[in-house]
Amino acid sequence: MSNKFNNPEAVVRVEKSGNRFNAYDTDGNKRNSEISTHTRKKAFNEGYILGRFTGSTGRKYWRKVDESVLNGTTSVSGAQGTSPVEVPTDHAEVLNFIHSSYSLKPRGLMMNELKWKYLVRSGVRGKNIMMTGPAGCGKTMAAKALVNSLDRPDFYFNLGATQDPRATLVGNVHFEKSSGTYFSESVFVKAIQTPNAVILLDELSRAHPDAWNILMTVLDYGQRYLRLDEQDGQATVKVADGVTFVATANIGNEYTSTRVMDKALMDRFTIVEMDVLTEDEEYELLTYMFPHVDNSVLASVSKIASLTRVESKSDTARLNCGISTRTTVELSGLLYDGFSLQEAAEVSIYPQYDDAGGVDSERTFVKQIVQKFCDDGSNDDLFNEEEVHEATAA
Repeated sequence: MSNKFNNPEAVVRVEKSGNRFNAYDTDGNKRNSEISTHTRKKAFNEGYILGRFTGSTGRKYWRKVDESVLNGTTSVSGAQGTSPVEVPTDHAEVLNFIHSSYSLKPRGLMMNELKWKYLVRSGVRGKNIMMTGPAGCGKTMAAKALVNSLDRPDFYFNLGATQDPRATLVGNVHFEKSSGTYFSESVFVKAIQTPNAVILLDELSRAHPDAWNILMTVLDYGQRYLRLDEQDGQATVKVADGVTFVATANIGNEYTSTRVMDKALMDRFTIVEMDVLTEDEEYELLTYMFPHVDNSVLASVSKIASLTRVESKSDTARLNCGISTRTTVELSGLLYDGFSLQEAAEVSIYPQYDDAGGVDSERTFVKQIVQKFCDDGSNDDLFNEEEVHEATAA
């Protein structure tokens, strides 16, 4: 058995914060993005530490290790995580913290300095923040990056997945034969009573309107309370000092499963809009995430995505939407696993576009763009050069 296998490149210890399990390495960096939630939760519950290893194919993985390895393990430099820091309270220190906070942004999050500082400032000041932008642009990642950068308890709630908003946000009535009927508060009730907590409300635009109604008083700076029962005289739960709510939302007609959000609810948030990545930013991200994939192929992926985004915004658009960053990351993962660009596009890009209309369909147009980067130049009749040129020049 090799030393490479015995000696981990880094080790982490898992701590519970709110309803999340955070993994910190020996330098205090949070490594949640590298380790699955199941693995972190199991390590915490069973009380062991995790070590990172590199497999024979170059893949990184984490497994249980003995605590004795701490004596000889150093943290890997250049980790994507950032060390959580204590937020100052003096105004001069707060200003310095906000305007020097760009170093806290994970390298894998493509967000310009101004918007990152605005996001951090909103978090430090206890604002309700709503991350908006097209699907797959990094809204949830940015929200989680803010949480990971601040030394505060945090809670995560996916409101787009809940079937019973009242049970999720307030609680439920249960019955046990031994004790009879009793009320059980939700985790959300505990979360809002945690001072300085950061509470992530993911997919708010997909939430049931009942959830919005419950949140109205919670998010209102002049009220900040949650009513557990509509009956007169029932006690209310006050939102603790310093609690910050961070929501994500997809807004637009193309998101058919979302709801038009109430203006009164929107007004309770500070809006932080995520930008669609440029071709250069897309390439920078993909080369960072997939260093073992041919850079020229990743450049082609970035170019393809850029062409579709430009086309979708043109006055004579033949595409309803461009390829998202989430899709380019998935496609690059396929390239890493040995698929060709043509094969990867076949399963990850083409199904997103309508094939109605034959040669004039969205799918045909996207195929023509992709084939431009798959072909060796000896079969130019496979695609329409004029259409590709128009998309590039749009």
